Amino acid sequence: MAERMIVIGGDAAGMSAASQARRRRDRSELEIVAFERGHFTSYSACGIPYWVSGVVQERDELIARDPKTFRDEFGIEVRTRHEVTAIDLDRREVVARDLDGGGEVRAGFDTLVYATGASPVQPDWARDDVSGVFGVQTLDDGAALIDWLEREPRPRHAVVVGGGYVGVEMAEALVQRGLTVQLVEQADQPMSTVDPDMGELVAEAMRATGIGVRTGLEVTGLQERDGRISAVVTDEGPIPADVVVLGLGVRPNTALAEAAGLSIGPSGAVRTDRRMRVPGVSGVWAAGDCVESLHRVSGMPVHIPLGTHANKQGRVAGINIGGGHATFPGVIGTAVTKVCELEVGRTGLRERDAREAGFEFVTVLAQSTNRAGYYPGSRPMTVKLIAERPSGRLLGAQIVGWSEAAKRIDALAVALWNGMTVDEMTALDLGYAPPYAPVWDPMLIAARKAVDALAAGGR
Repeated sequence: MAERMIVIGGDAAGMSAASQARRRRDRSELEIVAFERGHFTSYSACGIPYWVSGVVQERDELIARDPKTFRDEFGIEVRTRHEVTAIDLDRREVVARDLDGGGEVRAGFDTLVYATGASPVQPDWARDDVSGVFGVQTLDDGAALIDWLEREPRPRHAVVVGGGYVGVEMAEALVQRGLTVQLVEQADQPMSTVDPDMGELVAEAMRATGIGVRTGLEVTGLQERDGRISAVVTDEGPIPADVVVLGLGVRPNTALAEAAGLSIGPSGAVRTDRRMRVPGVSGVWAAGDCVESLHRVSGMPVHIPLGTHANKQGRVAGINIGGGHATFPGVIGTAVTKVCELEVGRTGLRERDAREAGFEFVTVLAQSTNRAGYYPGSRPMTVKLIAERPSGRLLGAQIVGWSEAAKRIDALAVALWNGMTVDEMTALDLGYAPPYAPVWDPMLIAARKAVDALAAGGR
């Protein structure tokens, strides 16, 4: 009889694992069944803001592979609208609830992949009985928001609660749809994944595009009129709203894992080894936004939920399940985003991360331009580097600027990944032409400033 592989979660990590396992083991050897509580598989949640804005026209453009494709081309059975409610490790089976047809399903497994993702943070004040309040984690969420925006009376005033990646991207999407937008953030800056000085640059640019940015403000409740949202209540008073979008971040979805006794790490996410196996139990693997990873710079376990990590981790798990050998080497948290025309990139440690990890370090800010100053379209760019003292090893980098800014972070991520010092970085052979960079690229200017700061013993 064929072995059975059960996958809990039908998005990036889970279906990457299933696909890689299938490439190495045929249907006669390995039966693969995936349970997904939503309607869709292998879709880009990161693309939802661009669908909402209208940049992406159709929902299906965000779907890489649907359940039929997995079944017909890969021999992977996907049971959508099935929510796994329990894992029984002693009996080697999962229990799932059919969300549409009702009833309960039990399925035994030889191998289990736990890929439940992360759950959005939803405070007590975000009540379900007020219409017009939306999260944007799934395609169903995106469809519900679009329906609300296009329903009469059409909303005119939006409040986005939370200034992380989702928050700033949704603020942009709603502006592009013609709404007035207020972004409310409890911290002193949006984009807490960068340092405050860089976050302030983001806030300034958002305000310049017409987005109201209200920082240091705590949301305490909602006001409604006839069951529809009418205002967001804050500690400084209400803000009128016809639609509210929540962008308060996510937590690893570990409830099933904890109930089953799987190992949970200090980050609050599922612990795995480098091959994505869950320690202490045979045949159980985990990947994606529900697991913690090793940070290659700090050496600490971290939870950094990004689609790039999820796909790689799922691939590693699937290769190993299929009989190959692969390891996941850790993360450095490289990410990019944009709000209107402003681009933001970051990698490695922020200042507070470096302090918590016990590093002595210097930080520098370099102001430059994205192109040669005389070339049309030249615009400002700020590069921040954090370097270990006295070694000069790069610990982290952040970029805020306009066209050609964000993807420069990739070169800095490669330098960081490979343990380069800022002194070594000053000699990097980077491409130059006036339409693309000044003769001294902003990254090289920043590296030279960091070398000078280290020599001066500065901070």
